[in-house]
Amino acid sequence: QVQLVESGGGLAQPGGSLRLSCVASGSILSPNTMAWYRQAPGKQRELVAAMQSDGSTNYAASVKGRFTISRDNTKKVVSLQMNSLNPDDPAVSYCTFHRGSRGFWGQGPQVTVSV
Repeated sequence: QVQLVESGGGLAQPGGSLRLSCVASGSILSPNTMAWYRQAPGKQRELVAAMQSDGSTNYAASVKGRFTISRDNTKKVVSLQMNSLNPDDPAVSYCTFHRGSRGFWGQGPQVTVSV
């Protein structure tokens, strides 16, 4: 089992920045993938960014160049630095952990952007 505790989020002006963090505990084994998903009102849940335990990353086209995913040395914390926020970015964000066929989700803190 893996438990995920998310923090961060809030209001930001367009062009501003927010940082989300997720602390994982439990059976953190490699190889694995940690990722951030988001779901805005009226929209489908989408993958924002993912980072594998080998350091490789994947970003949604809409956030590439603005958002950066990172993991600490112990692979127990994953963060999402969100820069140059725009009104299309408001969402409930979810931290996820995946290993093989198993997946775990955090609670999804609210992230909004003012207009």
